[in-house]
Order: sequence, then structure tokens, then C-alpha cells
Amino acid sequence: MTLAADRPDRTSSDTAVRLRDVLANARDHLLGLQDPAGWWKGELETNVTMEAEDLLLRQFLDIRDDETTQATARWIRAQQRADGTWSTFFAGPPDLSTTVEAYVALKLAGDDPSAPHMAKAAQYIRDRGGVERSRVFTRLWLALFGLWSWDDLPTMPPEMIFLPSWFPLNVYDWACWARQTVVPLTIVGTIRPCRPLGVEIDELRTGIAPDPLSPVWTVAGAFQRLDKVLHRYSTLARRGPARALRSLAMRRAAEWIVARQEADGSWGGIQPPWVYSIMALHLLGYSLDHPVLRKGLDGLDGFTIREPGPDGNTWRRLEACQSPVWDTALAIIALADAGLPPDDPRLVKAADWLVGEEITVRGDWAVKRPQLMPGGWAFEFDNDGYPDTDDTAEVVLALRRVRLPDADRQRQLTASIRRGVAWTVGMRSKDGGWGAFDADNTRELVRRLPFCDFGAVIDPPSADVTAHIVEMLGALGQAAGHAEFGTAARDGVAWLLRHQEADGSWFGRWGANHIYGTGAVVPALVAAGVSPSAPAIKRAVRWLERHQNDDGGWGEDLRSYGDRSWIGRGASTASQTAWALLALLAAGEHDSAATRRAVAWLVDTQRSDGTWDEPYYTGTGFPGDFSINYHLYRLIFPVTALGRYLSAQRVIDLTGEIPDQQVGTS
Repeated sequence: MTLAADRPDRTSSDTAVRLRDVLANARDHLLGLQDPAGWWKGELETNVTMEAEDLLLRQFLDIRDDETTQATARWIRAQQRADGTWSTFFAGPPDLSTTVEAYVALKLAGDDPSAPHMAKAAQYIRDRGGVERSRVFTRLWLALFGLWSWDDLPTMPPEMIFLPSWFPLNVYDWACWARQTVVPLTIVGTIRPCRPLGVEIDELRTGIAPDPLSPVWTVAGAFQRLDKVLHRYSTLARRGPARALRSLAMRRAAEWIVARQEADGSWGGIQPPWVYSIMALHLLGYSLDHPVLRKGLDGLDGFTIREPGPDGNTWRRLEACQSPVWDTALAIIALADAGLPPDDPRLVKAADWLVGEEITVRGDWAVKRPQLMPGGWAFEFDNDGYPDTDDTAEVVLALRRVRLPDADRQRQLTASIRRGVAWTVGMRSKDGGWGAFDADNTRELVRRLPFCDFGAVIDPPSADVTAHIVEMLGALGQAAGHAEFGTAARDGVAWLLRHQEADGSWFGRWGANHIYGTGAVVPALVAAGVSPSAPAIKRAVRWLERHQNDDGGWGEDLRSYGDRSWIGRGASTASQTAWALLALLAAGEHDSAATRRAVAWLVDTQRSDGTWDEPYYTGTGFPGDFSINYHLYRLIFPVTALGRYLSAQRVIDLTGEIPDQQVGTS
């Protein structure tokens, strides 16, 4: 499709009609996904370690049944690649540890190791060095069943629970998701359980020697030797004079864990701390009928998806997390940009639900900000201990687009916005940027521990989170001139300008990757008052134009987190094309060739049901290690981008099915 090039301020009438139809179809599809309670939630698709570890957990607790096992095994088999391996994201490279865990789970399910799919997987594992080269967490799962020695795993002593918050390597030096994982693992690693699995994995071993220790004068070498000291201390603590201190540490750690269980039974609303907390408490003597464990196990069912597979049998998979607050906020923004009036009943219902989800209790964030009053929103249905600044910024941007029908509810909404903005501004880090969950969670020393060979373990400020907050403050007029909020906005803008990459892009922490970062930062800077003609904006536009695909879309492969040659490169996706388009529109590129080609790509690739295909993962959990396919991204962001495009072009009168509304930058 080619848009009319001879009309710089408007498209052709045929194109305008087609755009209207595309937007209406997408809008209607999105509205049809709203829950009667007012929220939206798309699936968060990850990788088969979720299902493999679920089967291993059930084996460990002796609650695994054949129906669950076989339904899960069908899903794991279906995700296996032709070369016998498993990846951590669609069309990604094979991953050794994921393949090891999937293989063990399938063998537990009864798959014959001589079967072709198993033999190919085992061969790949051996070719890559065997289980000996898998990550620490994979070998920890094997140690639970006597398939790996606890002596050959890094140790984390439970006594770390006693370290004050100012002391290096205390639990609050870890990101919230990491601390909630590490604390229960200190218990598991201390007790060193060994329970029967019923299968062996000798065919996955190569006997390869471990890597030699790094030189003693390096940080890595120092920590490796510290780990050996901690192993010796753990031996003494099991039977020597330190036994009383260790027992007290275990009790304190257990109390810490129990205090952080959420209403839905989870810990932090995410899989890793949930699984390890159940395991740790069970090892300390909590029965499976104990209210804490019963709630924890029952809660896992709410993260389980069962549906018929192509063979007619049930396939079972798990979500690592759920995102209703995030999805609902983004959906409100998208629908408002698509022209729904602020008092539309569906937006009103969504806003009422979001206001009810506001968090008004203190969490771990208060360790660094003890004087800050609570406020804000979390990602999940239930995660009161860990609201985050990113969700809060998007919720505020969404709520300001809605008008409630009565004064009392509108005052409540306004008060929620005020508290959320104040809490978010108070969570600013010392350098002027924002991390997602904690302020000043930047102690790099944590990342050097031998235990930490997988995933992000700290939560420093990032461009995408900082951008969303700057956009929030800009949309609110820097909170009506409030001095503290105005200072925060200016500091945030300065932080973003300092962290622009030399090529003109910005790094994306929670989305893939430089397209996500750039798509967030450009609208934020403009909303905060930076001129679209500013050099930083122009460099970003040029970067986007250079990385537009020949088909008119944008895509960035998740490998860009580890291999810079992939930055800005990948198959076109609906979400990433929309992110780039949002940046171009904010930069004033309403009728550029890049913008017209992007709109054409979105129009031409829409499905008949109003959404878009997107098998590629464009969400990020841990950069380079854990990736997410947000199933609503492929719909929400194109609706937002096309809505803003039509508003900017003024090509149609949106007073019919899509009512007219002046649209700003958020």
C-alpha cells in the first residue's frame, strides 16, 4: 500500500477510510477482551523452564499426578525445535540450560531417551559440555534429586538476613525479584535435600572439568574463594558452635518469607520466588496443608493455562507472571487515543478497577525511602509489597484520560493520582533516573557473586522506566507547577539526555530493546517540553529511519542484548513498529516517508479479527536471559499509534463509530 505523496498534510480519502476501518476493527477486538470487572489481561508467554520446573516441584513435594504430567509434557514437546533443542524465545538460538531442564522433565514424564527427539536433545547437551556447563539454577534443581552435588554449587548463607541495609550484600542490595528468590534459596541450600526423581541423567554428562578459579586479585577470584570459605562455614554451622546462629537465621528467613506472601498465594506475583518459597517452608516442616503452603499451591492454578492441543489432548503451560494492571492502563490509553470519550462506560469501569488496585501499604521500597508515604500500583492482581514506578506512571497516564460520572468517584481518582505521582517522584534515584521497584538499587557487587550467573539481580535506573515517569510528569504539567515534581521532571530529562546512545537510540530494559527504549524516550522528552527539533530528537529519528525494515515495519531481535550487531535488527512486529511510529509522531514526523510506510505496514498486516500476528517476543524480563511475549502488545500499541496518527493527520471526522477527541502525547 502506498499513501498519497502529493498531499503533505493528509492521506487520500480511500486510505483514510481504510485506516478508520483498521482502527475500528482493532479497537473493537480490544474492547471485546475486557473482563466484566473492568480489567484486561493478555497471556505472558515465556519458555518451557516454567513447565519443567513445575513438574520437578511437584515431584519434590510428592504431589505429581499422571494427568498433569502428560498434559505438561505435551506442551514441552510441542515447543521443541527441529534440532532437538529449546530456546528461551521464538526463533532464538538454542539454550543449554533450558534444553537440560526440558529433557529431564520429559524423561520424568516417561519419554524414552532413545526416542529421536530425546536423543537429539541429549546430543546437543553433550556437545555443549553437558550438564556441567548449565547455569547454577539448573544444577540446583538437579541437586534437589541427587543428580548434582551440593558441594559443587555456590552457597548463600541464611545469616545474610541479619545484615543491615547499609552493609554490602544485604538482602536489600538485591532487586526485589532477586531478594525474594535468594532468601528462600539460602534455606534450601542449607538443608541440602535429596529426594528421589526416579530417573538418572548420566547420558547428559561429559565429565568436563570445571573452569579454573580466576586470579585471586580479581573480583571474580575473590568471590570464588569467599564461596569456599562460606562452604566451610556451612559445614561448621551444621554441627559446631555456630549452629544456634544458623538456626536463628533460618527462623528469621522463614518469617521474612511468610510476611511477604501475597493474597493470591504468590510471592511477588512471579514464579521463581513462589516456587522456592514453597520449597523452603516445606523443608522447614510446613506441611502441605499448612495455610501458607495450601494458599501457595492453590494460587499456582491461577497461573496455569489448559487448552486442547492440535492432537485433541489437553496441553498445559504456566505463566511466569500476570500483567492485569499494566495491560489495563495501556488499554485505556490506547482506547482513548482511538477516540473513545473520557466518560465511555468501558473506560469508566476500567478506571474504577484501577483505582481499587492502588497500593496504600508500605513494602520493601520503604527500606531506602522510610519517610515516603505509600501509593502507586503493581503489575499484578496481588503484589502489595512491590508496587513499581513504571506501572504507576502508566496508570496515572491512563486515569487522566477518564472522567468518572460522579464527583465523589472523580475526587477519589484524583487523590489516587496525586498519591501515585508523589510516591513515584519520591522513588527517584540519586542520579535523577528511576528504577522499576527500588530507589538506588545499584550495588554492582551483587552481580559478581558466583551464585549470580543468570538474570538481572539489581534494579538500576533505566531509560524506558525514566521516560514513562517523565512523560507522566509532562502530561500533568509537571504536577501543576509543584516545585519538587518540576525538579524531578527536569532531572529526569537530563538523565535521559545523558544516557542517549552514541547512535541516537536508547537502551530498553523492559522491552526489546533499543526500539522500545527509543519509542518510550522520544514521546517523553517532547511531553516534558523538549523541542522536536532538538538535536537529541533528530538523532533518534535518524536512528529509527536507518533501522526501518524494507517492508516498512520495525523489529529488533532479543539477541541484541548480548550481540550489538542485532541492535535495531529483526523481523518486523506490530508492537515494535508501533513503538517506532509513536516516537516519529511525537517528533513531528507526521507525514514523513518512514511514518507513511509504518502506517502502511500496520494496515496491510492486520488480521481479519482486528489484531496482528506476533510470534516474536518483544518483552524483557531479564535482558539476554528471560524474555516475554506479551500477547496484548500486538494489539494495544498499534491501536495507540494508529489513533495518534489519525489525530495528527486530521484526515477523518471521528464523530461516528470512533468519536472525535483531541489527543495529546500520552
